[in-house]
Amino acid sequence: MQDERGRFLGQACVSLQSKITLRRITRSEQPVDASFFRQRIAEAAGLRRAMYPGESTWRAVHGDGDGLPGLVVDRYGDCLSVQFLTPAMDQRRDLLLPLLVEQFACKGIMNRSDAGVRALEGLTQEKGLLWGAVPDPVVIREGQLELGVSLEHGQKTGSFLDQRENHVVAGRYARGRVLDCFSYIGGFALQMARKAERVTAVDSSEPACDQIRANAARNGITNIDVLAANAFDFLRAEFDAMRRYDTIVLDPPAFAKNKDATAAGLRGYKEINLRAMQLLSPGGYLITSSCSHHVDEAAFETMLQAAAADAGREVQIIEKRGAGRDHPVLLALRETRYLKCYILRVV
Repeated sequence: MQDERGRFLGQACVSLQSKITLRRITRSEQPVDASFFRQRIAEAAGLRRAMYPGESTWRAVHGDGDGLPGLVVDRYGDCLSVQFLTPAMDQRRDLLLPLLVEQFACKGIMNRSDAGVRALEGLTQEKGLLWGAVPDPVVIREGQLELGVSLEHGQKTGSFLDQRENHVVAGRYARGRVLDCFSYIGGFALQMARKAERVTAVDSSEPACDQIRANAARNGITNIDVLAANAFDFLRAEFDAMRRYDTIVLDPPAFAKNKDATAAGLRGYKEINLRAMQLLSPGGYLITSSCSHHVDEAAFETMLQAAAADAGREVQIIEKRGAGRDHPVLLALRETRYLKCYILRVV
């Protein structure tokens, strides 16, 4: 790439069918070959190993955040789960696979290129074993807990590693009766069960509920009730029944997956947060998240303020968190800071 004066700006990956035609991969005039990718992968892995000594579950490559746009690699112990999200990375999978095996000495690699964003790049969705063998489930550690994760059938790459650190932190706030909505495999619920009196975990997927039960049994956790239910309906029913909780977690899927859906998404976020604030006992904690990058921090806070006003509650911000440190954010690319996780206290 060159500017209007002919000065070199860098090299970019091209995607002719995408709304993002160019994604810069380097500012330098250098060959973008196997040696280039080996170095970038090694740099990304080195950052994680320094941040998480002794741990083996983290996001190993975070696309643009690690200078490899369109490549996502999650490490689950001895196995990797990989997404090729742009044509440039999809076309280089045969080059990248041996480099990943070399760097991580992994036993198996699962292809989770079944993300909807591939359609925007003119790519079809794909899922299946790429190399070696991957057990089902893969057992990982989060804090003091062991969790079984299905890399082939689970959501995203198998789990939501961006919330991994937040799961552990949220566990410190657990007290009394806890409600965890959109629980998935129990990342928040099981951490909180270690301190809570009783936890209710709610997810609309029966297979996800089965995974919560299996993970509870794996860790000897018995103070948890798992319900397959629509979280919106459940929150309304709990309010009508005048039930109260001391800690509530809301970790919904992205309600605003594109710019046109932002207004509707914010209405959805407001409804569940309003209900949660109504259900909390005085002094109770609300851990609430949004992974919609179209809903930025300012919009999310404005929504929370409106929900608190409608609920008639005073709300304090205790912590503002985001994705884990293994999901680096580029200052020049705001979209890489997509996850908001607020820890609130309802007075």
